[in-house]
This record gives sequence, C-alpha cells and structure tokens, in this order.
Amino acid sequence: MIEEKTVVQVLQHSDCRNFCSMDVAKGICRRTQDVVLIDAEACSSYAQLPKCKFCANFAAGEEGLGTCLAEANQPWAYPEMIAVTCEMYKPA
Repeated sequence: MIEEKTVVQVLQHSDCRNFCSMDVAKGICRRTQDVVLIDAEACSSYAQLPKCKFCANFAAGEEGLGTCLAEANQPWAYPEMIAVTCEMYKPA
C-alpha cells in the first residue's frame, strides 16, 4: 500500500499583492483600505504575490525549507520568500 501525503494550501492575505504588512499579525488591504489579519483567508480581491512556494522551480523540503531547482547549485530557499525580482520565477 502506498500512502500519499496531500497538502491543501489555503490562500491567505499575506500571499496577495494587495496586502501591506503593518506588523507580525495584521496589515492593510490596499484595495479596500481595511485592516486584515495576516493569516486570514484571502478575499475576492486576491492577486497572487510571486513567492517561492508558488514557483515551479521550488522543491519543498523538511523543516520549512526547500531548494531552488532553477539554480545550478540548488540553494536553500524558504517558501515565503518573495520572488518579485527573481528572473527564474515560473508560476506553478
């Protein structure tokens, strides 16, 4: 018997381009100007922010780290790293 591990990822405000962090717990939605919790489920104005965890070149590992498969030496990368300026970012 093969056991498969399924990961369900809930999109949060912190994964949105419209989110501006105020502190570790909350931020401001740039579209609605409302104060929102960082880990609350994303709203209808969600626009995905490029992050390593959304990249086709990211391989998740253990302990919250992964590797970037686009680089020859495959450096460590953490899933929440913002990849707006990464030239190798490819949406998964």
